[in-house]
Amino acid sequence: MSALSDLNDLDLDINNIGNWPLVAKIIVVTLLCAILIGGVIYFDTNDQQADLEKVQKKEEVLKQRLMIKAAKAAIIDQLKAQLEEMRTDFKKLSRQLPNRTEVPELLVDISQTGLASGLEFELFKPSRESQKDFYAELPIKIKVTGTYHEFGTFASGIAALPRIVTLHNINLSRKGKGNKMVMTATAKTYRSLIDDEGKK
Repeated sequence: MSALSDLNDLDLDINNIGNWPLVAKIIVVTLLCAILIGGVIYFDTNDQQADLEKVQKKEEVLKQRLMIKAAKAAIIDQLKAQLEEMRTDFKKLSRQLPNRTEVPELLVDISQTGLASGLEFELFKPSRESQKDFYAELPIKIKVTGTYHEFGTFASGIAALPRIVTLHNINLSRKGKGNKMVMTATAKTYRSLIDDEGKK
C-alpha cells in the first residue's frame, strides 16, 4: 500500500525526478525504453521491411526467368534436332527447284505429261517470271481439251514430276454434247535463286 500511496502523493515535477519513489522511476524508465525501442523498430525496421519486399519481388522475377530458361534448356536438344531436320528438308526441296538451264526441259516435261495423258493443248503460254524470297515463280497458262479421267491422269503426272509444279485457278467446262471438257489452269513451276554455294 505504501507504494500506491507514494504514487498518489507523487509530485510530477520533472525537476524533482530524483525524489520520486522507486516504482514511479521504474514506470517512467520502462515507458521511455518502450518509446525508444518502438521508435527504433518503426523507423529502422520499416525501411528494412520495404527493402525486404523489393528483394522478394526481385527474387520472384529471377525465379520466373530461371524457370523459363530451364524450360528452354530442357528442350534445346530437341529444338536443335528439329532445326537440323528442317535444314535437311529445305535442302531436299531446294534440289527440286530447277536452275535456269533446267527450266526449258521442265516445260517440255509438263507438255509431254499432258500429251501422254491424252489431252489436246489449245494454249501453253509461259508468263513473266516473278521473284520471291529465295525462288522465282514461273506461271504457265494452259488450256487443254480432254475427258475428266484424262485431267486426273495429267494432275497425277504433274505431281509425279521430279521437280515442283503446282496447278492453280483450275476451271472445267463442258465442250459440246460429248464427254469432252475444257480445262483452263495456271501451272506454276519454280526456279531456285540460290546457287550451289547457298548464295543468291
